[in-house]
Amino acid sequence: MDSPRDSDNKSLLSFSRTSSNTNTNANTNIEISQEPDMLSHAKAADIIEACKWRDIGRLRSLAEAHGGFLSDALRRQAWPILLGLDASPDEKDDPDLALAQEDSNAWKQLPRHRDEDQVQLDVNRSFIYYPDNQSDAELSLRKSELSSLITEVLRRYPYLCYFQGYHDISQVLLLVLAPAWRARVLARLSVLRIRDFMLPSFGPTTAQLRLLPDILHAADPKLRRHLADVEPFYALAGTLTMYAHNIETYQDIARLFDVFLAREPVFTVYVFAQIILDRRKEIFEIDEPDMLHVILGKVPTKMDLDELIIKSAALFGQHPPETLSYWRHISNFSALKTARDIETCAKQTMKEGSELFEKQVNELHWQEMRDRIKLALWRYRRPVKTVGMALVVGALAFYLRRNPILVHRIASLFSR
Repeated sequence: MDSPRDSDNKSLLSFSRTSSNTNTNANTNIEISQEPDMLSHAKAADIIEACKWRDIGRLRSLAEAHGGFLSDALRRQAWPILLGLDASPDEKDDPDLALAQEDSNAWKQLPRHRDEDQVQLDVNRSFIYYPDNQSDAELSLRKSELSSLITEVLRRYPYLCYFQGYHDISQVLLLVLAPAWRARVLARLSVLRIRDFMLPSFGPTTAQLRLLPDILHAADPKLRRHLADVEPFYALAGTLTMYAHNIETYQDIARLFDVFLAREPVFTVYVFAQIILDRRKEIFEIDEPDMLHVILGKVPTKMDLDELIIKSAALFGQHPPETLSYWRHISNFSALKTARDIETCAKQTMKEGSELFEKQVNELHWQEMRDRIKLALWRYRRPVKTVGMALVVGALAFYLRRNPILVHRIASLFSR
């Protein structure tokens, strides 16, 4: 007799071999159609085996290979594991999941998060491209679920700052994962992987974009020179939302999420660099910086994602982030560095993520205070005392960095 786990895995294998229609029930998940072939059947078995042993390295390889995790049924096993959760197929045997289900409504009693009004505005604009064939009632229910999902995570982790585009990421998780897993996966993704985007300052977000010119310079110096007058902010929507804002097909965005969850956060920047490299001929035909910015910001609607992922991984291997000149300017507390190794990141606790968040905030306050002091000294400078002032700034900055609690007090004086 088969065990419950064996039965579930056989069902997953069967699913990977047969086509399935898009599910229109708002309380269930969408499934991606699959072609019946022995190759996908063998890969499905490999995915299940990797999940069984929580082999993140193997899951990464499978995510990068043709088709990714193949189906939502397999994603529901793999994605939580990549985020450091125990995704047992038999939810009844998972005590952590049982506790999460019992506690599923406790967040509603928590204090309201400061960004909830903006959340609702963005949720109202969600589900534009997928799922298809939804009735107004079904679409309304999905939006309600999305609003609850985002609000739960923000209330449970109130230090997080919502950003426009977060709803795009959350929407994908909602469509793929079972209800009991959504908030847990989104929370770990938010605190441990995309933390830089949820800080009170946009600085760490734009800092990530500064890596893009370095990658282009390393891979194609001529193309980099052609784009020298164009700031890399054209890549913001893609990297900020894990491309959920750009990709209009459900199957494609789910496929991309396979590899983004299996790879380090900086990989999204390499993907954008590869997209630019693939459009080299088109880009060289345009000289106007404003037009280049518009063109570069539009991710092509039709791409061979498997080829894009393979080429992006090769680009990463040839020019890893440590070889990029701007990498040293990325904070040591940034998720780009603390999640540089996904297996290590999967073992991090939410408390550790919270502590890293606080360290980043203190670092940002210190940088802001340093800039304010420099500006103040510049305004009241005396030519003879320039060198002395520079020494004072350096000493004061060093002291403030070692005493971050003073930053808040001094900042309040300058803000009056």
